[in-house]
Amino acid sequence: MMGKKALKFVLLSVAFVVIGLIVGWLIFVPFAKEPGYDFVTSWGIKGHGPGQFDDPTGIAVAGNQIFVSDSRQGRIQVFDFDGNFVKIFGSVGKGAGNLGRPMNLSIKHGELFVAEYFNDRIQVFALDGVSRRTFGKVGSGAGEFNAPGGVDVGPDGSIYVADFYNHRVQVLSPDGAFIRQLGKPHIKGRGSGSFTDFSDSTSSISFSYPTDVAVSKDGTLYVADGYNDRVVVFAADGTFSHKWGGPFGMNIHGSFQGWFATVTSIAIGPEGNVFVADFYNHRIQKFTAEGVFLTSFGYGGNGEGQMKNPIAIDVSEDGAVFVADFGNNRISKWRQR
Repeated sequence: MMGKKALKFVLLSVAFVVIGLIVGWLIFVPFAKEPGYDFVTSWGIKGHGPGQFDDPTGIAVAGNQIFVSDSRQGRIQVFDFDGNFVKIFGSVGKGAGNLGRPMNLSIKHGELFVAEYFNDRIQVFALDGVSRRTFGKVGSGAGEFNAPGGVDVGPDGSIYVADFYNHRVQVLSPDGAFIRQLGKPHIKGRGSGSFTDFSDSTSSISFSYPTDVAVSKDGTLYVADGYNDRVVVFAADGTFSHKWGGPFGMNIHGSFQGWFATVTSIAIGPEGNVFVADFYNHRIQKFTAEGVFLTSFGYGGNGEGQMKNPIAIDVSEDGAVFVADFGNNRISKWRQR
């Protein structure tokens, strides 16, 4: 008799565990709500000539052209939408027009904004490749950077910078003057995806190596909180709005829908949807502005239609998605089915 009771208890326990796993999956791993994206074309190989790359790390679309950070070669390469080479500008160095590991890019108001990881500054170019101005220097003070990884410009001209090693986002005026900082001082050994900011208040948010920023037309700021594996969103006035990535926005890795394994770039599509480069999961994920998962595309490899560590992303006005495929030293183009 006791044996039957024990068996019944074990079976019930197993059933509860299975049901719990199913419910947890349904709650925390959403299904796609939109069709996926089809691979269109790709271009680039590892090398030093035009159309060749040595670690592409940033991408931005303007009109019918695509600007790519060719990071280790300290230059920007420009292509048309079919991948045909147009021009190159920049070279390794610290002077005006030189670049020190250019990272994520942004094109706003007819200018190209480049985050320079090695030069600890933002450099602004005309779209013909002429350097116009720079701002920032190495440091942890207001308006200083330690390896900036991403930059974007708000509708009022304010400049937002993902200050990687300083674990913060800085907001600057159009001429580079400091306005405010987002993200409290980072606690070594603890990322903000843990319970350090579980209260979801503006004052409690801290970043762990933020990699990129994107600003919507209404001034909403989206932060790629790199090593916390999440997206953090702020209203135009700098107050915390919401976050997503894994259960409760916590620092949990996983290749499940809506989860990330290092967020390296973020872009806003023409309809206001948010595209996120999920680096170690070798894919791009797409969300609504509120963080609702819509679809994903790409998987690891070096074959056609595959990605290996996608690091940067941008979306054209007609909805085409362009990805800097870091591990394969190439650019790929995708369209929704």
